[in-house]
Amino acid sequence: MSNPLSLVTGAAGFIGSNLVDYLLKQGHSVVCLDNESANNDKFYWNDKTINVSGDITNYKFMKNVFTHVEYVFHLAAESRLQPSIENPIQAVEKNCVGTTVMLQCAREVGVKRFVYSSTSSGYGNNPYPNVETQPDDCLNPYSASKIAGEKFCKMYTDLYGLETVVLRYFNVFGNRSPQRGQYAPVIGIFQRQRDAGEPLTIVGDGSQRRDFVHVEDVARANYLASLMPLRGHEGEVFNVGTGSAYSIKEIADAISDDQVYIPKRDGEMSVTLADITKIGEVIGWKPEIDVIDWIHGQK
Repeated sequence: MSNPLSLVTGAAGFIGSNLVDYLLKQGHSVVCLDNESANNDKFYWNDKTINVSGDITNYKFMKNVFTHVEYVFHLAAESRLQPSIENPIQAVEKNCVGTTVMLQCAREVGVKRFVYSSTSSGYGNNPYPNVETQPDDCLNPYSASKIAGEKFCKMYTDLYGLETVVLRYFNVFGNRSPQRGQYAPVIGIFQRQRDAGEPLTIVGDGSQRRDFVHVEDVARANYLASLMPLRGHEGEVFNVGTGSAYSIKEIADAISDDQVYIPKRDGEMSVTLADITKIGEVIGWKPEIDVIDWIHGQK
């Protein structure tokens, strides 16, 4: 029996490359697709996979990539907040058109399941902890276009019978996290500042709290979401977080005592916190890595 063939888009990025490593360990053969358009420090191609450079919005090209693919993990996106605000059309093209191209190709070749990476920013100003039944509250073109991708997944399930699963990530951290740029994850920024002998720059008073989920836990959530019986939950949304939140000050204290405070940014939520009951009950996933424990283990 041959190894299952999975396609991972955005495969050379932070989360995608960790997912590729995990799938290889599970015995999958993997096609990695990326066009290196993300503003990453570096890209992580795996020499044990079939590596393809290409654009997810190009239907004719993508249809050729999909030959013999059984599982799709769709991570490629315009994932940066500020560029999406400056150029909403590009965000919609990548996140809506690109996702629809991927879904159509998956439908045409009859993939077993399509796992879509989405974002907790779709909850906006909903009260926390965020639960999947809350209404969408998209505050910028990035979240609006990603949540639109969720709707296309649901529609392809309901209309065409394609099995899809939507995973809404909270604050992902871990190995290969970007460390540069204003919107790089805060842990990566703090680690870079510490390593450079610079003070950690805490936004506001540091009291804002985030639900930090490790990238290896995220990879495992993707894998389980591709395999577990969904029991009538096809096309639905599942939170991927920890169900607990740490303040930015607590994170900074775990990394370095050398700290400075910078002005608060507009439009940032005070708390992100996931209710992870549903993913535990349906998919059988729960997080295993605590962010403070991980930081202490990095020293």
